Amino acid sequence: MIRIGISKTSGKKEVRYTGSGIGTAMTERFLELLATGRPIVFDGGTGTTLFDRGVFINRCYDQVNLTDPELVRRVHREFVAAGAMVIETNTFGANRYKLASFDLASKVREINLAGASLAKEAAGPDVLVAGSVGPLGIHLEPLFRSTDESTAKDAFIEQITALVDGGVDLILFETFADMEEARIALAAGMAVRQATGRDIPLACSFTVNQEGNTIYGARAEEFAAMLEKAGADVMGINCSVGPKSMLDTLERVRKVSRLPVIVMPNAGLPTEIEGRTFYMCSPDYMANYARRFVQVGAAAVGGCCGTTPDHIRAIAASIRQMTGEQRSLQEVSSLQEETVAPMPEIPFAQRSQFAKKLAAGDFVATVELAPPQGWDLGKILVSAAEAKNAGFDAINIPDGPRASARMGPLAMAVVIERDVQVETVMHYACRDRNLVGMQADLLGAYALGLRNILVITGDPPIMGDYPHSTGVFDVDAIGLTRMIRLLNTALDLGGRSIRQPTGFVPLVGVNPTAVNIDKELSRFVLKVEAGARAAITQPVFDAAQLLSFLDRIPDGARIPVLAGIWPLQSLRNAEFLANEMPGVSMPPSVLSRMSKAHDSGTEKEEGLQIAIEIMEQVLPRVQGIQVAAPFGRLASAVAVLNAAGKMR
Repeated sequence: MIRIGISKTSGKKEVRYTGSGIGTAMTERFLELLATGRPIVFDGGTGTTLFDRGVFINRCYDQVNLTDPELVRRVHREFVAAGAMVIETNTFGANRYKLASFDLASKVREINLAGASLAKEAAGPDVLVAGSVGPLGIHLEPLFRSTDESTAKDAFIEQITALVDGGVDLILFETFADMEEARIALAAGMAVRQATGRDIPLACSFTVNQEGNTIYGARAEEFAAMLEKAGADVMGINCSVGPKSMLDTLERVRKVSRLPVIVMPNAGLPTEIEGRTFYMCSPDYMANYARRFVQVGAAAVGGCCGTTPDHIRAIAASIRQMTGEQRSLQEVSSLQEETVAPMPEIPFAQRSQFAKKLAAGDFVATVELAPPQGWDLGKILVSAAEAKNAGFDAINIPDGPRASARMGPLAMAVVIERDVQVETVMHYACRDRNLVGMQADLLGAYALGLRNILVITGDPPIMGDYPHSTGVFDVDAIGLTRMIRLLNTALDLGGRSIRQPTGFVPLVGVNPTAVNIDKELSRFVLKVEAGARAAITQPVFDAAQLLSFLDRIPDGARIPVLAGIWPLQSLRNAEFLANEMPGVSMPPSVLSRMSKAHDSGTEKEEGLQIAIEIMEQVLPRVQGIQVAAPFGRLASAVAVLNAAGKMR
């Protein structure tokens, strides 16, 4: 067993291994790394990375070792190139029970040997390989009357033996929630040690919820104590939760156990869209928490579901900064064209005139012009020219608002910028395109000269003209913002070079009147972490709500905010927004004023006055305004802009 202590002679931390012998030179290296106290970087989520590379969720991911070994090898190499010092075999579910559901129970040894071989090939001489062993996927006695301890232990022995024969340097049991199953797995590992004569280290990682408990109700402290008593050499915490909750759990287990701890959180909590799960935590955020894990006492840091080579690259760089070591990444020739370092971003102020004003802290104003339902842009171009002459900095172009079928904003933006010589802020929705189409559109937009992009998730098709059409929603606005940030560093979604960085100005939407304001604030912070540089709010009809939201934004997430201002045109317009427009909150007082104005025939004047009053209250706290031009009528929008000029 591995024990950490303080040397009586040197006063330095040392690690002692109380086993009878060492299995391989690489195993010795793992122990040496632990002994030095230098943080060890593990890899990320192999399964979710394979999913990102096109392996469908209904396939047996362990079988990919046999059906597409080059893909598995490539994923391993990407993590090695990113800075991982330990990579895990693609064998998490390669036991007889889980493989049986794919009629592959007879291939346990073949799949595990292949998994070990592929990882060893990718690791080369300097990177360690951990044999990944997950739960059996069945219920165990005594909680359930399913499989007894002896049978379960045999299943673990079968898989572990194949991995050890394949040459792995340590065994990593991971994502265990049942303490009894973890104890059986460790016992199986010890049985394999005795049978093979290899005293291979055994690490066991468990998973908890946000409260630090397993799904069976065991507290993290209980699980940690059990692992130490059962003979684990290394303890781990992985999966289920993001970095913040895992840090809380790490602090708790460090108080009750002296075992070295591996910390491998998910890339944030999963976000579900249309039944699909996405992980939106940025690499920088993960790297920040990696430093905190080490400061609290983690011996190793990596990632679980949703953690990509980009996340591991950021974690490895963060660890190197802490230790003062500049570890050179292993050169892997086959990845020279696939995994490259990000290029520096184009300075923000140089990306567009709009960005230049934002960077300087200047007041900015945009006006919204919706695309036509046909192809003729004649009237739109006239309105755009009027808006430019009135002093608006950019034309804001929605993307299928309310899931309506209109001209695409990309074409409209290109024509406006070409013919009117005024910048646009092009909305781009996640609803209609998959990841490949999004990247293609964005690269095309940049080639055509577009720079300012407002990223939105998009209204679901059921709200629009064709309710039976389907939405794509490969990612939401957070994921798309991150994609733009990658392109701005000359990397595509797969971490491959696009030769030159784009210079997009990524903006995001925010609703300060959302019903669940805590969730909206949390998503706003995630958008900023993903790379958002400015935000535009939904139409604001209650200044107090916007000001309250601005007060709650954490210091680290403060970016320029443009307030959405909508000069109401009529009582009917106000009632429509209040009852049928998602994300809009209309105070009864506004409806009352518009009702009285309707009776007196002064609806437009009252709507404009309300807009100006709201703007006057929020103007000291925002950097600009986004003014609606209802029904394409610019007169009220220009009046709002002129009023703003007098207030500043």
